[in-house]
Amino acid sequence: MNTIDITEVSAMAKTVTVRVDDKTYRRIKSAADSERRTISNFIEYATMACVESSTFVDDQEMKDITGDKELLKNLKKSMDDIKRGNYRIVK
Repeated sequence: MNTIDITEVSAMAKTVTVRVDDKTYRRIKSAADSERRTISNFIEYATMACVESSTFVDDQEMKDITGDKELLKNLKKSMDDIKRGNYRIVK
């Protein structure tokens, strides 16, 4: 098992310790080496890329969403239902 420390370089630096098995470590190291990055920098870069791609929509996708009147109507109705407590949680 390998331990990887990530230190954020800023006024409010944080250290994150990640435990990974040898195979995962070798894959991360290989990917970092191929991009001429340190392991810490590669993990930070890859994590942020994942967060950005899964959290935000690009301009074209937002244009598609805001241009879809039926979708917007359904979203508004859903939000209104939630505010009124008109929903149920399915487990």
